[in-house]
Amino acid sequence: MTPSPRFAFGPRNFRLMWLGLAVLAVGFVTMMLDGADYGEGFLGLTLGPILLFVGFIIEFFAIMVRSNPGEVVPVAPAHPGVAAPVAAPVVAAPVVPAPAPTPAKPAYKRL
Repeated sequence: MTPSPRFAFGPRNFRLMWLGLAVLAVGFVTMMLDGADYGEGFLGLTLGPILLFVGFIIEFFAIMVRSNPGEVVPVAPAHPGVAAPVAAPVVAAPVVPAPAPTPAKPAYKRL
């Protein structure tokens, strides 16, 4: 029996993404509705950007939150009686500084 494919995002993630997109859309529309010159009123300078910030935070959490918090990610079991291989320490070679490059001749003639 083959296991069914697992998706990265579950229904909870998609609901949060739609909510974040809705808050972002409301933020942009709020900035458009400002009646002051050049959008310099309360809606364009304060409320709209706050809604955009909240919308982006919701989108961030929609991506980062687990779709099923009770789910445990399986880890490959270690074989009993088999010692894990020990990696040899890595020794770096000494770094020799490269000689300074000579300045290139200018492509133009000085008068």
